[in-house]
Amino acid sequence: MEDQMQRGHCKWFDSKKGFGFITAEDGTDLFVHQTEIKAQGFRNLAEGESVEFRVQVGHDGKRKAVGVTGPNGSFVQGEPRRMDGGRGGYRGDGNAGPRYGGNAGGYGGGYNNGYGNPAPGGYGY
Repeated sequence: MEDQMQRGHCKWFDSKKGFGFITAEDGTDLFVHQTEIKAQGFRNLAEGESVEFRVQVGHDGKRKAVGVTGPNGSFVQGEPRRMDGGRGGYRGDGNAGPRYGGNAGGYGGGYNNGYGNPAPGGYGY
């Protein structure tokens, strides 16, 4: 049974930490790491999402979900990835050199609420 595909649903998944738990059809909760998820982009799972997977015993002796896909081997849907706020990232604007965070990035997002670009016309609010 360890090599057979099983069905279940996502119990919860923490995208920041990259892991969560899947509840199998038999009610067993299994650990899942983002590296085992088949997705087109950012690998995560939405709470309640239907999944298929194989069960593998880890080095610690605990069972975990591997080869996690959507129904019939499709890509998982996952939660939409938030594109504003957060830590931002490197952005070069081509004129004034690199900026860190961009308009929606930085710690908190928005104009200069962190490390984003200054407001148009200067640093005023």
